[in-house]
Amino acid sequence: MNLIKEIVQWHKELISWRRDIHAHPELAFAEVRTANFIAAKLNSFGLEVTSGIGGTGVVGTLRAGSSNRSIGLRADMDALPMEELNTFGYQSKFPGRMHGCGHDGHTVMLLGAALYLANKKDFNGTVQFIFQPAEEANSIGSGAKAMIDDGLFQKFPVDNIFALHNGPGLRAGAIATRPGAIMGSMDLFEVSITGRGTHGAVPHSGVDPIVIMATLISAWQTIVSRNIDPTESAVLSVASLNAGNSWNVIPQQAVARGSIRSLSNRVQKQIKSKFYAITESIANGLGASVEITYDQSSPVTFNDENATAVACDVAASIVGEDQVIRCAPAVLGSDDFSHMLEHVSGCYLWIGNSDPCSDDEESNLKTTNSGLGLLGVQDACMVHEPHYDFNDKIIPTGATFLARLAESHLM
Repeated sequence: MNLIKEIVQWHKELISWRRDIHAHPELAFAEVRTANFIAAKLNSFGLEVTSGIGGTGVVGTLRAGSSNRSIGLRADMDALPMEELNTFGYQSKFPGRMHGCGHDGHTVMLLGAALYLANKKDFNGTVQFIFQPAEEANSIGSGAKAMIDDGLFQKFPVDNIFALHNGPGLRAGAIATRPGAIMGSMDLFEVSITGRGTHGAVPHSGVDPIVIMATLISAWQTIVSRNIDPTESAVLSVASLNAGNSWNVIPQQAVARGSIRSLSNRVQKQIKSKFYAITESIANGLGASVEITYDQSSPVTFNDENATAVACDVAASIVGEDQVIRCAPAVLGSDDFSHMLEHVSGCYLWIGNSDPCSDDEESNLKTTNSGLGLLGVQDACMVHEPHYDFNDKIIPTGATFLARLAESHLM
């Protein structure tokens, strides 16, 4: 592995930064401590620092030489609203908040690249280090979109933009991506059915919103299975259902929430149209009123072919061609980096987060559930699980990749 020696020498310090951020998780658009931590580091490296982009976003600008060329490197910095079940010394200090997706590691890999490039300045042009809030789904909105709406690419123009996300189930340090659609769109919905509450013994005297919601949940599953071409990828999941609080009272209202994902913007639109038609017709036909909140939160994450090829070549120069997957399977998870890729061509990549097995373990290897597996990884603890933790061993690899990507782009 061809790692930058200075970044390797800083490994222990970078780990300490990562674990400090992990212990102090902050949710979407509330990343005040994290943003201040990042801004302080970037200032100490000698970068121009702009805070408050899109709320709590931070951009560090580094220039060298005379070229007008530029590159954007993005890391996300928000945590998840979930309980951490790890017991190590740097576990979350705040109940109900956890860095369960590795954004603490993404942030520190980008800080490591910024520190190296600021010291070396072996490039000709401008690097924009973009630290984004609110990547995770939330009730407020997309952090990427908020930064864009706040003038991100007008204030900090870039020719191409790249993002690196950890991938459980992929061998530690390996790098995977693909040209074209790599991650799904994400639509978030909330459906509120209002009927007429009554005694459980006389349901005919009311309009039962629970039965109507149950009918809807079943009918929604036909949107994908009976309306979308089977060769396309899409999934609709109901993740929350709330109605009533008694054994013998039929409530007035039932509320369901969930998400819809696809790998095509055309399919995304098709599903939305069918969702509204089914929901309104069933609710009204069964005598209830309905309120639909439908947020097309993120489009499909779509990688530019040329940018992807360049990123893979840089990755191969660091980890070796045998550890680069140039056409990984697309997944239906989503990332609002997709908004940035609608404005600037670029590439989204995964870096492996899972340690290799021993020979004995490999002979009994089970299939991981990430869809990114290479042979020789342990059963992976997926992101968004309460025992997840970012693998500190991969920090030098990720930081080296981001630094070399900038240097390659700005030769």
